[in-house]
Amino acid sequence: MANPVLLNNIEHKDLRIITRHGSDLDESHPFVPTFPAEFRLLQAHYPIIFRKETEDAPYEPIALFGFEANENLFLGENSWDAATLPLLVDRLPFLIGRDGDELMIHIDLDSPRISKTEGEPIFLEHGGMSPYLENVNQMLVTVHHGMQSNAAFIETLVKHELIEGFSLDVTLDDGSQNRLSGFYTINEERLEALDPAVVGELHKAGWLAPIYYQLASLSNFRSLIDRKNARRAARS
Repeated sequence: MANPVLLNNIEHKDLRIITRHGSDLDESHPFVPTFPAEFRLLQAHYPIIFRKETEDAPYEPIALFGFEANENLFLGENSWDAATLPLLVDRLPFLIGRDGDELMIHIDLDSPRISKTEGEPIFLEHGGMSPYLENVNQMLVTVHHGMQSNAAFIETLVKHELIEGFSLDVTLDDGSQNRLSGFYTINEERLEALDPAVVGELHKAGWLAPIYYQLASLSNFRSLIDRKNARRAARS
């Protein structure tokens, strides 16, 4: 369970962050939340789809890493096999919190990334932010604004009835049958049937490009299946 606390240069002055990737760093998750401004980079590697945590919850865009619980097909023993890392993975173990109206950096003290002997220092010797933490701070600001933008993006998709459920049946090389269900995507036929004036509104609002990036990302299902086949073959 996460243990987020407000970061400070007194209690946490000696902490370092392990920045490598691996199965020992709590990265074995099948997806991570994302946001429209990130779609351009992620669509080259990951399927971007939508989920609902509960029936009444809003839709949430996610980058998909695997087909099963605790499955990350991009994760090796000590590496992440993609040129672009989603920001909600890259920013760990840090997160944004609030002190009144002010955004503040918090750190998850229970994260396996925290060390006192290896990794990137968080603070300089005399207490200032290290270059690593300055980069994390910029990352967290981007994540904060990006996640805030999801509400308007999703509201627009729902308004124009562009989101639909889908299922994906996968037959692996070993003959096993798998089904990915309970997720959502953008209906391309409805998108193409939109009035040109509505398309113009989507473009003006900045939503048209992320819509097409999401649709383009679906081609990554083929490579994700190939990764799963390779993982199964390596274990057999």
